[in-house]
Order: sequence, then C-alpha cells, then structure tokens
Amino acid sequence: MPKAEVRWKSRTSWRAKLHKPMKAKLVPISDAQAKRLGHGLMLIPTAMQVDAMIRKIPAGQVSTLAQIRERLARWHKADVTCPLVAGVFLRIVAEAAEEDRLAGRRDVTPYWRVVRDDGGLYPKFPGGVETQARRLMLEGHLVEDGKVVMETSVPAA
Repeated sequence: MPKAEVRWKSRTSWRAKLHKPMKAKLVPISDAQAKRLGHGLMLIPTAMQVDAMIRKIPAGQVSTLAQIRERLARWHKADVTCPLVAGVFLRIVAEAAEEDRLAGRRDVTPYWRVVRDDGGLYPKFPGGVETQARRLMLEGHLVEDGKVVMETSVPAA
C-alpha cells in the first residue's frame, strides 16, 4: 500500500511564520548539550537569518545546513547555531518560498540549494526530493540516487 503524503495544516501562513517578530539569542550551552555540541555559546537564530543565508547561495552551487549554521554562528560570535531551530526554520523558509512562488513572485528563496551533509535531498521540502532534484538539475547539478554530487558545494565562508 503506498504511503500517503501528510500535509501539515495551519491557520498561519508559512510567510507569516517566516516574518514572526523575534530576535536572535545567544545562550550558554548546557552540560547535557555539551556532549553533542561542545561548551560555549549557542545561537538561536531567527527564521529571517536562515532565509538570508540561503539567499546568498548562488545558482549552480549548493550548501549544507551545517555550513549555514557555521556561518551564522561565526557572524554572531557564537560557538554553534542550534541545529534543531535551524532545521525548523529551513522548513519554514522552504514552505514560505513555495507560497511566494505559487502567488506569482519570481524572487523566491532558493531553498532547493540546501542539501544534507552527505549530499542527500530533503524529502520534507515542498514537492519532495523529486522537485528538489529537478530544480538542482536545472541549475547544472548531477543528482544520483537522491543525492547531489557535491563538487560544486559552497565552502563555509
């Protein structure tokens, strides 16, 4: 039996979630988190900061969420960016961009240029891995077995 696609329903648009007023925070990394993240300060970014970093990825290149998190942390003089919050905001950015595209906007955030650390595509992106693969191939990337070949990745700046 084929797996049914589950669409998350909300009264709040993805665009509204992206623009939700908030400020980035620097918080100390707890001892429990330090086992995974190390000691120091952790950045809790805003969705708009994640969006801005994705918009910097040029056509024909890709970046990983880990690279985006590293850049955000460096810009805020933090040791790490919260991986959970960054992942949630990546999804919000992608969904908001699709809302914009469906509304006829041309300048949408190129979320499809973000891939997993191993080059894997994101199944939870709008349209799933098929749509992400198609968009990446249109930009000249080679996609094999659900992964983009990483020789064109953006180095952490």
